[in-house]
Amino acid sequence: MIQINGTIKLGRTIDAATRKGIVEMVRASRAEDGCLDYAFATDLADPDTLVLFESWRDQAALDAHGKSAHMAEFQKVMADNPHASRDIRIYETDEGNPLG
Repeated sequence: MIQINGTIKLGRTIDAATRKGIVEMVRASRAEDGCLDYAFATDLADPDTLVLFESWRDQAALDAHGKSAHMAEFQKVMADNPHASRDIRIYETDEGNPLG
């Protein structure tokens, strides 16, 4: 399994168009073959920071995601909202175990 976690600190407050683009990206990504989970959230302590969490069945599924039409559209949305900083990491992992 491939997991991607990270944060994106935007250079400005998330506007309605950006939020719409993110929601469209999440919905389209979740519908992809091989997508196990895909989520964006805002940091409660810093609403201009996005938190990203993705899980993919394998590298092939992640590669297909990177070539998707909705990824190209999302990149346009994000280009209109340049980030101030970004820390995104990719991991190869197993499915883990429930906590507790």
